[in-house]
Amino acid sequence: MPAPGPRPAWTPSADFVSTTNIAWLMQQAGVDSYEALHAWSVGEREAYWSLALERLALRFQHPFSRVADFSGGVEHPVWLPGARMNIAESCLSGDPGAPAIIHQSEGGNLETLTRAGLASLVGRVAAGLVRAGCSPGDAVALFLPMSAESVAIYLGILQAGCVAVGIADSFRPPEIALRLKLSSAVAVFTQELARRGGRDIPLYSSVVAAAAPRAIVIGTPAPLSRPGDMAWADFLPDRAQEEYVAGAPMDPVNILFSSGTTGEPKVIPWSHTTAVKCAADAHFHHNVQPGGVLVWPTNIGWMMGPWLIFASLLNRSAMGLWQGVPAGPAFGRFVQDAGTTLLGVIPTLVKSWREADCFAGLDLSRIQAFSSTGECSRADDMAWLMEQAGGRPVIEYCGGTEIGGGYLTGTVTRPCVPGTFNAKALGLDMVILDEEGRPAENGEVFIVPPSIGLSTTLLNRDHHEVYFSGTPRGADGRVLRRHGDCIESLPGGYWKAHGRADDTMNLGGIKVSSAEIERVVQSLPGVREAAAIAVSPTGGPSLLVLYVAGDPASIPGKDVLQEAIRRDLNPLFKIHDAVTIGALPRTATNKVMRRVLRDQYLAKT
Repeated sequence: MPAPGPRPAWTPSADFVSTTNIAWLMQQAGVDSYEALHAWSVGEREAYWSLALERLALRFQHPFSRVADFSGGVEHPVWLPGARMNIAESCLSGDPGAPAIIHQSEGGNLETLTRAGLASLVGRVAAGLVRAGCSPGDAVALFLPMSAESVAIYLGILQAGCVAVGIADSFRPPEIALRLKLSSAVAVFTQELARRGGRDIPLYSSVVAAAAPRAIVIGTPAPLSRPGDMAWADFLPDRAQEEYVAGAPMDPVNILFSSGTTGEPKVIPWSHTTAVKCAADAHFHHNVQPGGVLVWPTNIGWMMGPWLIFASLLNRSAMGLWQGVPAGPAFGRFVQDAGTTLLGVIPTLVKSWREADCFAGLDLSRIQAFSSTGECSRADDMAWLMEQAGGRPVIEYCGGTEIGGGYLTGTVTRPCVPGTFNAKALGLDMVILDEEGRPAENGEVFIVPPSIGLSTTLLNRDHHEVYFSGTPRGADGRVLRRHGDCIESLPGGYWKAHGRADDTMNLGGIKVSSAEIERVVQSLPGVREAAAIAVSPTGGPSLLVLYVAGDPASIPGKDVLQEAIRRDLNPLFKIHDAVTIGALPRTATNKVMRRVLRDQYLAKT
């Protein structure tokens, strides 16, 4: 008799299940269980994506001849061959009077931008880019918080046929400069200041310090410090561009960065089809329906920023954007007043909300589901979160920038167990293998390609080398794709995440490589070598631990190490512990054995 699965904290009723987007898909596929639906979606990939495209009602300026061409192999699929499209056009279609963005700044009033209002602003941005001399294919960066303006700029870049480059506004000038160089950006949108928690964070000055190309700056009461830079008001023309510059479905529309196992981030292009993956995951797994409101504290430089744009607008829903620190009573009231139906989180945020009782006395009854991504979840924090909306489920969502969404997630048609996944993502399959490449219940995840959303190229690496070279073969000799997450399969069709198998980590929902952190630390006087590891002694979000080797009398203290990371990399990366060591353990080929350090640290805690 099979072992019982973990105990659910929420179970959907049959009446509720019948109203879901998944129920519609099951009817179309002629199946009566989620397991059968997933098997169908990966066995009949073209049929699944055809129905997803139908459901999303995307606009094409020229139709595709078929859903996919796999003649080049699973590493090189061609999606929607023959089509011409601009995904921004689909984002801005629908009821012009419906809300597109509900937004509020710290200390400000709740405001609403309709789909017609957003389309007008997007068209003006596109016209401004043309007037400024930008051509289709040019890369244009955004170093901005997630705001109504940044959404309009992002979609305006796409409407003009250019490529948006997302740079998280928490990065410091050296990292900004690196990302601008890697993407060959010809211009950058930014703003003078971002206000968070009552503090003004300078953004434009960081762009200047990064020696960025021409900047368009929002909020500039004083003269700009560089010739050639433009104020937002001067850039924005009165008349909107009506044309949506069409491209092939797999042409790049967005460049994002994801840390690998070296100091330089991977440069990952998203295409028009990546947006389809975002929207389909939201539609089927998060049950997003027209008229909803999606609130997800994120940034245009991380994948969840563009994901939120596509997940909401392509599903004819609105996004809710809070300008400020997503914590405290003011943020809680925004979640309530915006009429949030889906609230996205990272586990670190939930912990802080729980400690501050962020939603005390508020009515969150409109929330239909939560979604959690970026880190491993703590079950007790997620159970608390569910209670805030009267017991609504949490959709755990695990994927990556190079996937365009999730490979392991949840569905509201199955019982929810806090801190676990209850579904493989539709249209995409995975296997769990041990260190010998054998199927296992607890081990490293490998993706079974192809799928819409999966990257097919990197701009600064050999894509095959990063994702396919040296991977074991799956059942029947199937090609597998490397991903790097450690996942445990639980009884009853559930899964639990255990962090990363490689030398990358998620800190506060941000993916960063050990090498990026080590590069900063090793630049300090007194540091001979360093190793960065992530640990989770009690489960839940990862904690950063540094091992530092050098002369004990001259090794800098934890405060100095933290300041260097704050100044040169990202102030959001907090050091949990710094350990002095005589020498780092290494393999015979001189590779640092971070797993040994991780095991040693956990053995002492």
